Amino acid sequence: MQVIYTDVLIIGGGLAGLRVATGVKERGHDAVVLTLVPPKRSHSSAAQGGMQASLANSKMGEGDNEDVHFSDTIKGSDWGADQMVARMFTHCAPKAIRELAHWGVPWSRVQKGDRTAIINAKKVTISEKEEAHGLITARDFGGTKKWRTCYTSDGTGHSMLYAMDNKAHEDKVEIHERLEAISLIHENGRCYGAVARNLMSGELVAYISKATTIATGGYGRIYSVSTNAVICEGIGQAIALETGVATLGNMEAIQFHPTAIVPVGILTTEGCRGDGGVLLDKDGYRFMPDYEPEKKELASRDVVSRRMTEHMRKGKGVKSRYGDHLWLDITILGREHIEKNLREVKEICENFLGIDPAKEWIPVRPTQHYSMGGIRTKYTGESQTLKGLYSCGEAACWDLHGFNRLGGNSVSETVVSGMLVAEHISDYLESAESHLTIHTSNIEKFMKIEQDKIDVLLAKENGEDAYKLRRSMEKIMMDDVGIFRNGEDLQKAVDELQELHQRAKNIEVFRSKSRAANPALVNAYRTQKMIKVALTVALGALLRTESRGAHSREDFPERDDANWLKRSITSWPNEDDALPTMRYEEIDINSMEMPPGFRGYGKDLTLHNELTPMRQSTVDVIREELEAQGKTRFEIQNALMPFIDKLPKKYQGINERLGENV
Repeated sequence: MQVIYTDVLIIGGGLAGLRVATGVKERGHDAVVLTLVPPKRSHSSAAQGGMQASLANSKMGEGDNEDVHFSDTIKGSDWGADQMVARMFTHCAPKAIRELAHWGVPWSRVQKGDRTAIINAKKVTISEKEEAHGLITARDFGGTKKWRTCYTSDGTGHSMLYAMDNKAHEDKVEIHERLEAISLIHENGRCYGAVARNLMSGELVAYISKATTIATGGYGRIYSVSTNAVICEGIGQAIALETGVATLGNMEAIQFHPTAIVPVGILTTEGCRGDGGVLLDKDGYRFMPDYEPEKKELASRDVVSRRMTEHMRKGKGVKSRYGDHLWLDITILGREHIEKNLREVKEICENFLGIDPAKEWIPVRPTQHYSMGGIRTKYTGESQTLKGLYSCGEAACWDLHGFNRLGGNSVSETVVSGMLVAEHISDYLESAESHLTIHTSNIEKFMKIEQDKIDVLLAKENGEDAYKLRRSMEKIMMDDVGIFRNGEDLQKAVDELQELHQRAKNIEVFRSKSRAANPALVNAYRTQKMIKVALTVALGALLRTESRGAHSREDFPERDDANWLKRSITSWPNEDDALPTMRYEEIDINSMEMPPGFRGYGKDLTLHNELTPMRQSTVDVIREELEAQGKTRFEIQNALMPFIDKLPKKYQGINERLGENV
């Protein structure tokens, strides 16, 4: 039995995982990163449009600050987010982006003087101030009051990931590639690491750590078409679920991105619309102003995706052999702008569609894109129920995003949550409660369990085909747990997934019985785990009888604050259970800085909670009293909902901006 010991085990080598690794290393602790692929090939590199941080450097970002970013984030979440976490995030995002600049991210910069931009399909002139010249600039994104999304052309994730990987190498972070964590090692409510499988040799290795962090990204590949990389299969969430102790939060909250290309589902960044691109129907008609006259193409992603789907249902979609789609027109931006600021989009269109987007419209339709749900954590990033287990980035339900995420907030979350969680982990490591007390016999027990599972898969004959089961799962999720949901389809999805879950216990590994470098074996055990994750999504969606953010029930169109202002908490306490166990965590209105209100899209269908007006009155009185006393906005925001003391001291300082006297 091979056992590797480390202070911190980090499962996942993308932006979030690497930021945790560098953070704990700089605090003097050892870290090992397990990753399926070399870190520079992680899905973080696919992020195109940008990272949100309220710098307010550009002309169109003037007046932006943490308060505005916070308000946008809470409205975007449809009041499902943890408001204290959102405050922590918006406070630290400017610090994170400047840190990344120091580490080498070549952020696009403000250039003084006049420049031309496309706003609402019209050419306008923007005059940038001389004192802003050379500072980090920003573009427009959906659901925001200010231009806040900082970018590097349309390769933001790529440049951020390369800089983070270089920083990890500089800090001598130990990275173990092509290793997959297949179960967590735990005892008496404490996580002690993971059993990992070498994807090349098939060997099992035990990684024992004082703290374990899951940063494996989302679970989009439970759907048949997704913008996610093929490695985003939800295995991080699954191994947490399989402990029977750790919980998942808001798994039914699935975001569909409006503009994935047809048919392959590769993303075209929100930056296309942020920079002035428009959506057109089969007649070349720009339809979004009819649905959302104020924000148009730059409403929140969940809203735009639903409006596009509604429009296609009216027969306004473009017919194709791959189903109906709509058009994204960025030709109005001009070739120079596209080749400078949207060059990845141009290459995607050339390579996968054979078109030049500077001259031709792009076929698009909404496609699964992001998972707001994940491993439920405290604000420190630690699991609420399994000591020593942490999670951050898309793998976690930290709960920054609630039921819908703003574009640019996820890339920002990876590094912000990573740097904060690294500090909390380091504090934990420097306390006596982090001491390792697990006996080697228990490590051997977990190793044997996983070895036995693999032996059973390889020995099985006349069993089920994992590839067929997986395709069935993907189709069920796409057809019945999509953008629009209803009770009949969701019940059907749960029933069919339950059947697949039972059949998956009888999987046979076809074609090759090799333990080494065997994709069929990998797909077999991953499919078993993915079906469990799919069940948490479908069951959560069935039981949540309201519409909130990206969770849209046609049979329950109202956002029900009276009964459903709560997070879904999922666990799987017994391996033999046919379904996961669901419970709910109340979202406390009386602790909110920003009580529930109207998002500003379409008709207000909210069923209000009786506590909302009372809390709003309390907030208004506190704000008025403090303003009369001459208190700063920083003092006011911390009085309404104290959060500064939850941040590590090194990140508590006030952010400075042009034109703001702090």
